[in-house]
Amino acid sequence: RFKLVFFMPPAALSACKTASSLPAQPTECAFASKGVGQFRPGDGANPHVCSITVLEALEEVRVESICLDRDRHWRSQPKADYGRAHPYEEPAYEVYKMQDL
Repeated sequence: RFKLVFFMPPAALSACKTASSLPAQPTECAFASKGVGQFRPGDGANPHVCSITVLEALEEVRVESICLDRDRHWRSQPKADYGRAHPYEEPAYEVYKMQDL
């Protein structure tokens, strides 16, 4: 099992959850929590919501979802679909391998 964690603006939540869903599990099954993310786009960036070199703090949503190891499909297709649905130039996500204790 793996835990997939990703971050996006609240307006993109529905599209990103749908895009990252897997066919072998309930679709859009996730936990979401709100917070504030910050970033400063570099000189070569093409930011979606702010200006280059300006520190920006925005409301974001953290979404957590569990993926089964047999669903190796998530390693490529949902990640690609999520990237297309996400409004940021460089979407942030984390993947954790889980194990029973």
